[in-house]
Amino acid sequence: MRQIDLQSASDEAPFTRLHWIVLIWCALAIVFDGYDLAVVGIALPSIMKDMGVDATQAGFMASSALFGMMFGNVMFGGLSDRYGRRLVMCLCIAIFSLFTALAGLMRDPLSFSMMRFIAGLGIGGVMPNVIAQMTDYSPLRMRSTLITLTFSGYSVGGMLAAILGKGLIETYGWQTVFLAAAAPVVLLPLIWLQMPESLGFMLRKGQTEQLKRVLTRMSPGYVPRADDRFVLSGAAAGSAGAVEEGAGRQSAFGELFLQGRAFSTLMFWLTCFMALFMVYALNSWLTKLMAQAGYSLGSALTFVLVLNVGATVGAVCAGWVADRMHIKLVTFLMFVMAAVAITLMGHRLPTPALFLVVAIAGACTIGTQTMTCAYCSQFYPMTARSTGVGMMLGVGRVGAILAPIVIGMIVNMDLPLASNFTAIAIPAIVAACSILLVQHGRSDLVRSRMGTAVG
Repeated sequence: MRQIDLQSASDEAPFTRLHWIVLIWCALAIVFDGYDLAVVGIALPSIMKDMGVDATQAGFMASSALFGMMFGNVMFGGLSDRYGRRLVMCLCIAIFSLFTALAGLMRDPLSFSMMRFIAGLGIGGVMPNVIAQMTDYSPLRMRSTLITLTFSGYSVGGMLAAILGKGLIETYGWQTVFLAAAAPVVLLPLIWLQMPESLGFMLRKGQTEQLKRVLTRMSPGYVPRADDRFVLSGAAAGSAGAVEEGAGRQSAFGELFLQGRAFSTLMFWLTCFMALFMVYALNSWLTKLMAQAGYSLGSALTFVLVLNVGATVGAVCAGWVADRMHIKLVTFLMFVMAAVAITLMGHRLPTPALFLVVAIAGACTIGTQTMTCAYCSQFYPMTARSTGVGMMLGVGRVGAILAPIVIGMIVNMDLPLASNFTAIAIPAIVAACSILLVQHGRSDLVRSRMGTAVG
């Protein structure tokens, strides 16, 4: 009997056509996700004017989707362990696309918020599953790069929302950018047909033939044999440390706190809380704050575009660096840079310098949240990745929910512009400290690298 470790096979695989398929569909799912998430911030000034709401009310409206995301992160992360990531990803895309479009048909704050809450369930459910899927199917030598490249689709979605917003909102109304969100539904059949199921799910369900087909595509040197038996190393399964086909195991949630991971799990949660506070404060209020600083709506939307361009470039570059340096150190330094850049955004600067600072802020807020997700997904074993990232994002989502409301209240206080941005920058310092406290030696990434070195 030949025993094959799925984790080692994934770690050591060459980059094949299967990896391209997973990368493209996962990245597109995050692009759609990012568009649906950014569209409220893009349209917020127009929505406030059309519905006659003040900044505090608008903050609650913007937070409705984030509240749904908190439940979606946890609920759909767990459901994927039972029903598979492919089904959950398709379901989540359908939910957030259709209900974001329905939000564009609403005419009052309550019904708008209800539609956005339901959309948020889908938005929140996609993220942990996509990150876990990319971690499963990425060769170890380029894993951080591929994860951050995938998650940079979030910023591409934000840029798409900003571009469409500049072209459509002033001419056709804010509703049009919401209705455009329904477009991804037509791609669901292709995603279902081409996206492979997660390796851990197929192993737990005893789907041996499907595993052989996927491994043949993932590792061209693999030749299936009738006596092949698959295992998964690095999982909590007693002293052996491996899960076999169809075997029972510790619950995915329980694995987050086993083998000395409990403290680091809490630190990931705190880091994500602070990171998402910054991200959603900027997403929800940057347009309004720039308008308050004297810029036109078109110029204010340009700042949003620059923020997301910076996030895209920053996340990919940081992922490339993290594959060659210590991922925790890279994430820490990016949080420090975020604090500096956001603080500078509140001061009078020449326009070119301000654009540069906004781009750095995008790289070190949205980009750093991407790095946090990449680090978290590699911290846990394959059998707990969706749950680990989902729980982190679920807890962190509280920060995302509070951000539009808290910053909305601060905006209503008519404080100097610098004070508004300082309030957004403070969480970056807390996040920098909490990510330093993560015990990297407990990471599954360490086990993977040691295994590769030995092999």
